[in-house]
Amino acid sequence: MKAEKQVGMGKSDVVTGGGASSRLFEFTKQLGPTFALIVLCVIAGILSPVFFTMSNLMNIVLQVSVIAVIAAGMTFVILTGGIDLSVGSILGLTGVLLAGIFKATGSVFLAAAASLVIGGCLGLVNGILVSYGNVPPFCATLGVMAMARGLAFVYTKGSPISSFPRQLRFFGSAYIGAVPVPVIEAVLIFIVAWYILTKTPLGRSIYALGSNEQAARLSGIRTDFYKVLVYVISGVLTGFSALMFVGRINSAHPLAGQGYELDAIAAVVIGGTSLSGGQGTIGGTFLGALIMGVIRNALNLLNVDAYWQQVVIGAVIIAAVLMDRRSKKQRTA
Repeated sequence: MKAEKQVGMGKSDVVTGGGASSRLFEFTKQLGPTFALIVLCVIAGILSPVFFTMSNLMNIVLQVSVIAVIAAGMTFVILTGGIDLSVGSILGLTGVLLAGIFKATGSVFLAAAASLVIGGCLGLVNGILVSYGNVPPFCATLGVMAMARGLAFVYTKGSPISSFPRQLRFFGSAYIGAVPVPVIEAVLIFIVAWYILTKTPLGRSIYALGSNEQAARLSGIRTDFYKVLVYVISGVLTGFSALMFVGRINSAHPLAGQGYELDAIAAVVIGGTSLSGGQGTIGGTFLGALIMGVIRNALNLLNVDAYWQQVVIGAVIIAAVLMDRRSKKQRTA
């Protein structure tokens, strides 16, 4: 069946059409994130001698860890052809709620469990709206984004919740040897995500759904269920990222996570995942997150104004989307 062939192809980003030029373009696209990361690091090292110091490199991966975890969940969503604009607001709401639960109970376990459950529930709302309510993902997650941010302000009345003990800060600021715990957490999450997407029926179903939803449905895949599931996964990982974020800055603020949805989407697209769904890799997303981190770090080291940094990031996102559009045309040619 054609849909079944697309499933296997989606995992390895193999071109489904075109001639030698199409295959060359797709091969270049696969290596693009790795090549771009190497080039950016070389340029940054030339422009700033501080860049390749161990403390700065560790700072980059530490800063990237929260966005990378969110982007891992976003990858599941985008592979099905969806999108999740609510992740930044979910981080903000989940952060203040887990902080409030900890202040009320003093239990790190309850606070950590609450962050996962709350994130998952908000993801469930997204999934139900998209799958069973037939609301376009952009509109559904935009609405949840506004509601979650509003609820975060209602709960805190606009004030941050601060000062947590070492046990809660462990998830975001502790070290095991010389390696930050958030980096270890992010790597483990990506390993699990890679295994799910490449070695399990769930992963194959996600690729099939994104490649051709109608064909996936006809082949017996429960498309509505998997649509809901990917948003739940995104919500759970965003909830975990809230735990990391609160632990790192020792504070929970209703504005936390603002703009993180753009960084997460950018990491996924820069990593080679198609916005149309059905094609991409979790490893590419990891590289995309590192590219975003290197760009921001290099701009900071060069004392580039924060507003101009947003311009640069926007340009990078546009370039990645244009590459995705061109790749889609090549595949359908």
